[in-house]
Amino acid sequence: MIRTGFVHQALCFGSDDEFLDGTLAFTRDGLAAGEAVLAVTQGRHTPLLEDALGTLSHDVEFVDADDWYRYPSRTLGRYHSYCADRGRDRRVRIIGEPVWRDRTEFETREWTRYESLLNVAFADSGHWILCLYDTRTVPADIVRAASRTHPELSLGARTWVASPHYTDPADFYAECDSGRPAALLPDGADDIPFGRGGSAAVRAALAAYARRSGLPEQRTYDMVAAVHEAVVNAVRFGGGGGVLRLRSDPDYVICEVVDDGARSPATPARFPGQLPPGARAVRGHGMWVVRQLSDLVAEDLGPSGSAVRMYFRRPMDLTRPPAG
Repeated sequence: MIRTGFVHQALCFGSDDEFLDGTLAFTRDGLAAGEAVLAVTQGRHTPLLEDALGTLSHDVEFVDADDWYRYPSRTLGRYHSYCADRGRDRRVRIIGEPVWRDRTEFETREWTRYESLLNVAFADSGHWILCLYDTRTVPADIVRAASRTHPELSLGARTWVASPHYTDPADFYAECDSGRPAALLPDGADDIPFGRGGSAAVRAALAAYARRSGLPEQRTYDMVAAVHEAVVNAVRFGGGGGVLRLRSDPDYVICEVVDDGARSPATPARFPGQLPPGARAVRGHGMWVVRQLSDLVAEDLGPSGSAVRMYFRRPMDLTRPPAG
């Protein structure tokens, strides 16, 4: 079946037959039309689809969902890169199966936000994304949220309906913000005041804290680079300085950049750093970099002061106590 414009659907299924009913025709139609097909699936769903496709499976790019769906902003960046590469002159069809197990409440909220943001990120594209929700394993509240983040619900082979509960992404984004962690961390011994010309000292302190917290070398580099971008933004747009707060919990190293200066423009972007800036865009690159390098980000950007909190996952096998 031929459709134009961006399509974003949720397929909720409770059996292997329902999974194949929803994905086989979708994949075959895409291949028949000469479209690129990417399947980002979990566990036994990958061999199920491969076996059902037979030799056609060689024309589909299969990716492990556990690797692809690690952190929402980076996943969005990967999809953008993939579509820019494979979809220059044709549609890309994506079967995407987000990973919901072992997520904290905060992480789950950010992944549902990500599903809503897809509608904005790809609105001007002609791509087609089919998101999978296995009702045998995905919690019921997350399945219900899918009807709010997807404009359409797939009912199987070449059949779909408009979602009666679809919510405008801007409204959904605001809802997610209302339930995020508190905007500011309390003062602490590891706070680092910063101003113009002090970025070298901030980077050195960050690197030392990351090492004490057990972050590997690459993630230390990412943390220093991400926080540096947030500090530069605070200096440039937040009155010339602020405070960097460093904390750790059993899961994350947390870096919060706070400023209390007048910010310009007074009205911040609707989805700050969530969407890749255009090649010629003058603004918006800093927060995009922050999100791509961090695992999770919570922000409160306002004309009278702002806070950007960045989370970096600590190694899972780390047994020593947090650094601070």
